[in-house]
Amino acid sequence: MRHLLTRTTRRRVVGALTAGLLGTLGLTGPAPAAHAEATAQAPAAPAAPALDDGLALTPPMGFNNWNSTHCRAEFNEEMVKGIADIFVEKGLKDAGYQYVNLDDCWALPARDANGKLVPDPVRFPGGIKAVADYVHARGLKLGIYTSAGTKTCNSAGFPGALGHEYSDAQQFADWGVDYLKYDNCNNQGMDAKLRYTTMRDALKATGRPIVYSICEWGENKPWEWAADVGHLWRTTGDISDNWGSMLSIMKQNLPLAQYAGPGQWNDPDMLEVGNGGMTDNEYRTHFSMWSIMAAPLLIGSDLRSVSEETFDILGNREVIAVDQDPLGKQGAVVSSEGGRWVVAKEMKDGSRAVALFNETGSAQRIATTAGAVGLPEADAYTLRDLWQHKSYNTAGTISATVPARGTVLLRVSADDKWAKNPPAVELGLEGSTLIEAGKAAALTTSVTDLGRTPAKRVSASLGGPADWTVKANSPTTAGVLPTGRALRTKWTVTAPAGTPPGSYELTLKASYRSPSGTRAESVLPLTASVVVAPPSGTSYLGDLPWLSTTNGWGPVERNTSNGESAAGDGNPLTINDVVYAKGLGVHAESSIEYYTGKACETVTAQVGVDDEEGSEGSVAFEIWADGTKAASTGVLTNAQAAQALSADVTGAQVVRLVTTDGGDGITSDHGDWGDARLTC
Repeated sequence: MRHLLTRTTRRRVVGALTAGLLGTLGLTGPAPAAHAEATAQAPAAPAAPALDDGLALTPPMGFNNWNSTHCRAEFNEEMVKGIADIFVEKGLKDAGYQYVNLDDCWALPARDANGKLVPDPVRFPGGIKAVADYVHARGLKLGIYTSAGTKTCNSAGFPGALGHEYSDAQQFADWGVDYLKYDNCNNQGMDAKLRYTTMRDALKATGRPIVYSICEWGENKPWEWAADVGHLWRTTGDISDNWGSMLSIMKQNLPLAQYAGPGQWNDPDMLEVGNGGMTDNEYRTHFSMWSIMAAPLLIGSDLRSVSEETFDILGNREVIAVDQDPLGKQGAVVSSEGGRWVVAKEMKDGSRAVALFNETGSAQRIATTAGAVGLPEADAYTLRDLWQHKSYNTAGTISATVPARGTVLLRVSADDKWAKNPPAVELGLEGSTLIEAGKAAALTTSVTDLGRTPAKRVSASLGGPADWTVKANSPTTAGVLPTGRALRTKWTVTAPAGTPPGSYELTLKASYRSPSGTRAESVLPLTASVVVAPPSGTSYLGDLPWLSTTNGWGPVERNTSNGESAAGDGNPLTINDVVYAKGLGVHAESSIEYYTGKACETVTAQVGVDDEEGSEGSVAFEIWADGTKAASTGVLTNAQAAQALSADVTGAQVVRLVTTDGGDGITSDHGDWGDARLTC
């Protein structure tokens, strides 16, 4: 948890290790009373047994206020009670959500004369027990937060539990707490396993069943040692409400599938669904991928003010069932190439949940097979679309054209019920959806039968904005499509002259009938971008419009550094004391796409790690021309001067600037594209 500390400050606080502080804690020399309490009550020598307490047998589901409120005044008793009521009223409790968790800022900055924690009387006038009683009365459970350090992560410095583990755990139990999130700030350099094991033992000593969430950001690889310490452990740094952050965290968590199981879960941080920094399509991807990764589903938005679409996403019981499957498997990567991901999760009933995930900014065909995801050979399979809530049959191909930043989430099974379902069809699109206003664009659509049975009376239609011209130039119907055959239709699409640049919706629809006469329909939402040809001559990229961006933390900044999480909070672009007036400030993993319309020749820049990160940060830079890497650097650190990077992009329709972590993990990876220019 970052709380109100900056990322850099947090790292420094966590790493602080001074003799004075250690002495105060009793970690050098004789133990003072506070630390002696933990020492005296802790079990003697034997190692604690593995956690077999029956808790968190499926990933915990609930709510945590931090992502929506941070430490602001609206985090209070009224809010917490309101969330509990909404869980019941909106059916979230029945869908499986049960924990209502308080994050930081619930306590006063100082303990009382007896060393006890004191709830903030302004935020929680009735105390924590009264809130717990209210939550319990609604059939829900209460969670609370503290840190495995002298203070929590908030810059106001609320008391942490280091040296007070047993008394704090007993207070939590006495209040009726059911879940503890245990953070990692101000830990004075104490061994992570020792810090977290001590609190495990303290919780156990209370006799109350309390789910234990280890939040040390994956710094000490808890997946390798924490199975008998906590029920879940953070695998990454903090999430923020943007596509780049969510994507980066997902990629860090996916390789850890082998460590998850009942009572021991990889935790890629809380959900951002509904907080407003992503589109509903991106939030569906977020929810789909967290579910197939068997991640805890902790709502991070203020449910008192979110949209109905947010409730629809969070309340999708078919997707939740993937996350909560009692077999407890985390989905594993089947394939990943060019931003096209296939992730499959074995389910207790023998079926497979399959995510077809498209991380790119344009629609992509993503395909696999029933055999590749682990299903036995069969004549046909039942394929259930978990967002469309429709079932089909497939001869074994599992594929879809997936919209930009979208996910198609399926459940596929080898059973004898497939024949009652219509055949699955795959909708496809060929040709560029980057359209210059007033110029006709040629597109080709396809409707392909993936089923074991034929699709009959097939028709295709392509729709766009009301004032656009969409004209079919070849047949839009077919009497029958056998397995594997496709109806292909050529179209001309024209946006009127003067159409402003931006994104516009296109919709491809197919209707057809199964052999028994059952009517079926399939819909593929697409995005067309109206673009403007780049100017002739040489232009600064920081001044040109881009097609899309992703960024690991905060937004991409024009002509300033990345700064922190808010737009416009950067500093002058500075690499090894050299300041650049123009350029782009990013944070790995980052990607910026520009339309070049096959009219440009070169991209040049001075690249490196921005000075605002001190000695931290290491990144690598790449320039891509359409799907080909045209230039790249090695790993650059803050100690290095800017490196010149140049690429020939002749003939490319799209140029992409990519900044990676260099393969060594993401820590304060602020990158600068200084003096970045495009010549056309």
